[in-house]
Amino acid sequence: MRILLLTQYFPPEKGAAQVRLWELAKGLHHQGHEVTVVTAFPNHPTGIIPEEYQGKRFMQEEMAGVKVLRTWIYPVKRGRFWLRLLNYFSFVFSSLSGIARSGQQDLIIVESPPLFIGFSAMFASWLKKAPYIFNVSDLWPESAVQLGLVTNQTIIRATEWLEGYFYKKAYKLSAQTQGIVTGLQRKNVPPEDILFLPNGVDTELFQPRPKDQNLEKNLGLAGKTVILYAGTMGYAHGIETALEAADILRNDEELFFLFVGDGSERPRLEEIAREKKLPNVRFIDFQPLEVIPRYYSLSSINLSTLRRYKLSEGVRPSKVFPALASGQPLIYVGEGEGAEIVKESGGGVVLEPENPELLARTILELKRDPEGCRAMAGQGRAYVIEHYSWNSLIRNWLKQLDSSKEAN
Repeated sequence: MRILLLTQYFPPEKGAAQVRLWELAKGLHHQGHEVTVVTAFPNHPTGIIPEEYQGKRFMQEEMAGVKVLRTWIYPVKRGRFWLRLLNYFSFVFSSLSGIARSGQQDLIIVESPPLFIGFSAMFASWLKKAPYIFNVSDLWPESAVQLGLVTNQTIIRATEWLEGYFYKKAYKLSAQTQGIVTGLQRKNVPPEDILFLPNGVDTELFQPRPKDQNLEKNLGLAGKTVILYAGTMGYAHGIETALEAADILRNDEELFFLFVGDGSERPRLEEIAREKKLPNVRFIDFQPLEVIPRYYSLSSINLSTLRRYKLSEGVRPSKVFPALASGQPLIYVGEGEGAEIVKESGGGVVLEPENPELLARTILELKRDPEGCRAMAGQGRAYVIEHYSWNSLIRNWLKQLDSSKEAN
């Protein structure tokens, strides 16, 4: 089957969505399908297009057998809402040229958000005479409204109408979490029209490994008990809780909080750390996927946090899976699906959100119980190998697609 993957975000950009979409493209290719990706020039989240891509309007490259067509985008680092809209719509329009050059296609998979890429999906479906699957990784605008990020009622009504229109025109919808599945059903999407493809992990890349002593030395972390947060730093993640816990634990010279990644909230989080003069916190820029395991090798405890809000109940942070696969216990601060996965895995501890005192106390308890930590780490890795390796997830997704075709 010839498959077109349409997404604004793709490697070499770094981030959870980019990793998932690369694994999907690679997995479909390994299953024998011809995969073409239409995407933007890399720019997220820095708002800077790498030098090798600058000055171009269109570019074709190949990544591990996957053809990648890149089109122009107006890059934005962390701008106002209207600048972000300009970023989204610049790719909506430029992607049309990539779609036109992509050749014949049998199926189109489109990644949302951003929601507005649905316009590109409909154009691709019309031009290629092929159905599109709308992959919903976030119930936008609902999640943005609940977080208070979008408050204008006219914009909310317009985007909700647009969301329903794109869903109606799609051949199938694909969801990342059971919470999103439930949300789609609340919007009157028939269960038989929903596929399920959760986040997963490359268990060969992320596995227990000896400490990277060179990295440990360069970061000045020898002898430290490292609490590692590796991933996106957005408003929904509520990372302030971790910084407040670091403040509580500042007098324990063995404990150190390492935050690896970037996102809209990182400047504010760094400012909080400076204001509190935290001696036990360091921020590291986003790292290439293949480099991240080096940081996990330094970790004693992995950390995933979420803010308390209604839709967090249906969230599965992608960082949970490499954290469990890498061989350290995980502290999950949050509720809902992510919390249930951690509990079921036996690979960590689940805490209520926005309670820094509880987080600080739990870190100390884990630090004092190395044997218990080793047991949790082993259980967590065994669990993700069995349930969340990418190969098995993509095979199962294709089976769902085949079954839905037979049912139709």
